[in-house]
Formats: sequence, structure tokens, C-alpha cells
Amino acid sequence: MKRLLKKVVACLGVACLCIGLCGGCSDNDDYEVYAVLYGVVTDNETGEPIENATVTISPSSYTQKTDMTGSFRFEKLEPQSYTIVVQKTGYQVNRKNVTAISGEEMEVNIPLILIDTENNSN
Repeated sequence: MKRLLKKVVACLGVACLCIGLCGGCSDNDDYEVYAVLYGVVTDNETGEPIENATVTISPSSYTQKTDMTGSFRFEKLEPQSYTIVVQKTGYQVNRKNVTAISGEEMEVNIPLILIDTENNSN
């Protein structure tokens, strides 16, 4: 009888250990599964930040305007490849392909080239 009791206790101990170890395998959100893309939009020639530029990321189609420091930030993105498109009146559109990595923040600074309206008007 004592032998059977020892086996039962040993089996219960192993079962508890397995449950404890597998607890770390659950679907909890203790770690960051999303990515962040952020950066600054600047004038290519002067390096000055560009305020109110439209920044869109695809395939999500999230859009936002840059702040007064030319900054943008997209959070809680699925880890995947994105195309960032930046537009501002008077500047050429700029596109940049990036890969967002789970749990990481990626800085993506994007310069815009001013459209030369003097040479384009005839």
C-alpha cells in the first residue's frame, strides 16, 4: 500500500511540474507581439522637419499627419512588410518599404524633395 501511495504522489508531483512548466506556453500577452514604426519627415535640402505631411502605411491603410516636429508613430502593428507613403503639397511623394518585427520599434526617417515649380512652368 505504501508503495502505491508513493507512486501516486510521484505521479502527482510530475503532473504539477508539467502544468507549471506549460503555464509559460499559454496564450497570455506578457510579451510584446506587435511592432512600432516611427520617424521624422524632413526637407531633403534643408533637413528641416515637415509639419502636416500625410503618412500612410500599407497594407493597413493607417494614416496620420506629422506633428510640428515632423514626427509620426504607428503602434500595435502586425509584424510584416509595409510600404510607407509620405505626401505633402509642394513636395514629391516618397515611398519606403520596411519590415516591422514583432516586439521591436523601427525608426524610419523620410526626406521629401521640394518640387521645382520655376523650371516646371512653361
